[in-house]
Amino acid sequence: MNLVGSFFNILTFYEILRTPTRGFLVLEMLVYVGFVLIAFLFGIMVGWAWKPIWVSFGNCTFDNGLQVKNQMVESTHDHDHDQQLVQVETNLDFGSKKLDNSSCSSSAVNKDEGYIKDEDLRHLWHLVEKRDGGPPWKHMMDGSTSTMAYQAWQRAPERGPPQYCSVTVYEDATPELLRDFFWDDDLRLKWDDMLLHATILEEFPEIGASVVHWIRRFPLFCSDREYTIARRIWELDGSFYCVTKGVPCPTVPRKQKPRRVDVYYSSWFIQPVKSKKGNDTRPACEVTFFHHEDMGIPWEIAKLGVRQAMWGTAKKIEQGFRWYQKERASLKTISHHIEMARMSTKIDQNYLNHLESDDNEDMAKNEVADQQEKQTGLTIPKLLVIGGAVILACTLNRGLLTTTVVFKVAKKFGNLGKRAFPTTQL
Repeated sequence: MNLVGSFFNILTFYEILRTPTRGFLVLEMLVYVGFVLIAFLFGIMVGWAWKPIWVSFGNCTFDNGLQVKNQMVESTHDHDHDQQLVQVETNLDFGSKKLDNSSCSSSAVNKDEGYIKDEDLRHLWHLVEKRDGGPPWKHMMDGSTSTMAYQAWQRAPERGPPQYCSVTVYEDATPELLRDFFWDDDLRLKWDDMLLHATILEEFPEIGASVVHWIRRFPLFCSDREYTIARRIWELDGSFYCVTKGVPCPTVPRKQKPRRVDVYYSSWFIQPVKSKKGNDTRPACEVTFFHHEDMGIPWEIAKLGVRQAMWGTAKKIEQGFRWYQKERASLKTISHHIEMARMSTKIDQNYLNHLESDDNEDMAKNEVADQQEKQTGLTIPKLLVIGGAVILACTLNRGLLTTTVVFKVAKKFGNLGKRAFPTTQL
């Protein structure tokens, strides 16, 4: 009996040892979550670093032979405030000067169109005046140094990548010098360590526009990115509207690396302001900046990265500008980029007002056309319906009940359009 009792005691002790403690359960859960997190991060790294050969972004052919034309999002520019994916085939208004045996022009394109037109100026103007019709901006951060004050906002449209807006006030700065600073790629290569390559593809001196080719370096596991960017400046009473956006350039072939960024919009409004330090003897300048681009990474991850790097980037640009001030003061000659920037299009307030009236007229015409299409396109002609009902009733000839049913149904169909789109009484 004692032997049997001892055996049961041993079994009981073994079951106790097999029963996990709370600490052991927590440890197992942490190990499990750790392995899942490692697998998740590894998947992100693989997704960024690897891409099948048959996948491309421009004029490409998938396995099934489907031809995909070069498409890009028109930078926050849609009149319906819905960033649609549109096919872009544009050319500049004027004859161009080709550089590096390269040109982005196409003889098949309407010569009356341009890479950057008055519509782009109007859109930037509306962004600055907060009348672009997009979603509201959400405040992100404030920051300041002894020579700079910075604010930033962000918004997420229904379609397209997240958009960013910042307002920076630079002390001891002029609009002309800041305009040159943002345009001067020759000196930018010296202060901006993210810019690896910059060259001019095409120039249009009549309007001060140009097309440039950039290759930029990005941190962490992002590969380099490639851009073909059109640029143009409008000058209004000592202030500058500076528009840059991505444009297609067939003469710059796409490569596996660096990856081409098609959706790119980066524009400034530069104006003189009073110094925030209350010093009227020293000039100050305000730069309102709008930017978005699709780098090909998940937008939520991109938003997190931008939020973490935004203030550091703002300080880095301010440091680059102070270096640029000293460098320009010691230089006897200016770069070709600055010469192009000084060829900006001169406008006045009446010119902007004229663009506004043209926009209102276009919107009114579109609304009238849409309304007419709804009223005429979906309304079934009553004469046709009633005539068909008569023929059907005479053909069936099954008595009064059948004829009555046919005419009732025909009447409902004839009034279908009226119920959907009732006539507007003036």
